Amino acid sequence: MRKKIFTGIIIILACFIATSLALSAMEKKKTDDLYKQVELFSDCLAIIQSDYVSEVAPRDMIYGALKGMISSLDPHSQFMDPETYQELKVDTEGKFGGLGIEITIKDGLLTVITPIEDTPAWKAGLKPQDRIVKINNEVTRDMTITDAVKKLRGKPGEAVNISVLRESEKKILDFKIVRDVIKIKDIKDVRFIDDGIAYVRLVEFRDNTSADLGIALEKLKKEGMNGLILDVRNNPGGLLDAAVESCEKFVEKGKIILTTRSRLPSQNLEFICREKNPILDIPIVVMINEGSASGSEILAGCLQDYKRAIVLGVKSFGKGSVQTVIPLSDGSALRLTTSKYFTPSGREIHGKGVIPDIVVEEGKIELAPKEDSQPDKPQAIFEELENREKRAKDGSDKKDNLAKMKSDNQLMRAVDVLKAIKIYKGSKK
Repeated sequence: MRKKIFTGIIIILACFIATSLALSAMEKKKTDDLYKQVELFSDCLAIIQSDYVSEVAPRDMIYGALKGMISSLDPHSQFMDPETYQELKVDTEGKFGGLGIEITIKDGLLTVITPIEDTPAWKAGLKPQDRIVKINNEVTRDMTITDAVKKLRGKPGEAVNISVLRESEKKILDFKIVRDVIKIKDIKDVRFIDDGIAYVRLVEFRDNTSADLGIALEKLKKEGMNGLILDVRNNPGGLLDAAVESCEKFVEKGKIILTTRSRLPSQNLEFICREKNPILDIPIVVMINEGSASGSEILAGCLQDYKRAIVLGVKSFGKGSVQTVIPLSDGSALRLTTSKYFTPSGREIHGKGVIPDIVVEEGKIELAPKEDSQPDKPQAIFEELENREKRAKDGSDKKDNLAKMKSDNQLMRAVDVLKAIKIYKGSKK
């Protein structure tokens, strides 16, 4: 019996040693391959320095090599020289000069994620999924995001010519857009739009978004909120922590908000709700569209998984990867994709997007003109001027904004959903 046990132990040890040796050999082969490629890179640098027609600064060569290496990984990873890294810091502060569009590389093409509301790009009519094919008559084929951003940004007041392929219309459109100082406001609109139904428009997730959202929700609750519409249409995302903290306001404490999965299992993360007093008793509709990406997909996907909200609109953009900014010693930085995120139920969003519970295409509710309206007559023109002055004095312009919102068919369907939920709950009681 002892002999059999001893033999078994010897076999197990032999297997363990063989496996260890095999793994060690594989690691050694990888290391040898790496050294060979580094040697190749070093040879190229030496040849360029000695034989290239013009003298090139070593830093320029290294920066160029790093940009090419990082951009070959995926569309969202990039090497940032000190100047570009500084621009990124300015961007996260919420104020910079440019057109007001979030861009990415999708299917090898420079693609608009979304135009930011009330910016030059928004007013010019750029749309999510537009493919930018030219910037100032320069073809964008093989252009990196970093290079594209540098060309799109500049002094306020200067014009930028861009050409986009709009696949839905099967044509190329030309735009001349004048740069402006872009000020990003994370929460655009907070108001009641129907009996007890509140509306909050989240434009982007930034440092103060969660705190601002908390203040807005407290105010709405005190004023009698009994239903909530969270509008994240054309919200390109922003800071991961800010999106998670916004989700926490509607999810029970201790529940998973999202998980991130990295190359190494030890680096996988779970984000758990820590909110002490979440809103759990008010029905919610989250509105999304093809311009909703990253952080807004975290919010929609999380609340959808827990049946905490009904998601309405059209499929979101599908950007579910996490980029980590790693500063380097000379002031440059790496923006590296380090993980992908998944909703609480384990759904992957990257490349797939969030599918709404209720699909409602974008459109406008057109109100029929009154039969007796005659805007072309002088009397009608004077009446309109008088009405404008009156609206400016009594603040009834807000009512005009509300009327504009009521022509938004997706928003009105969201209101209908919340009304139906309230009626159903009332009948059960």
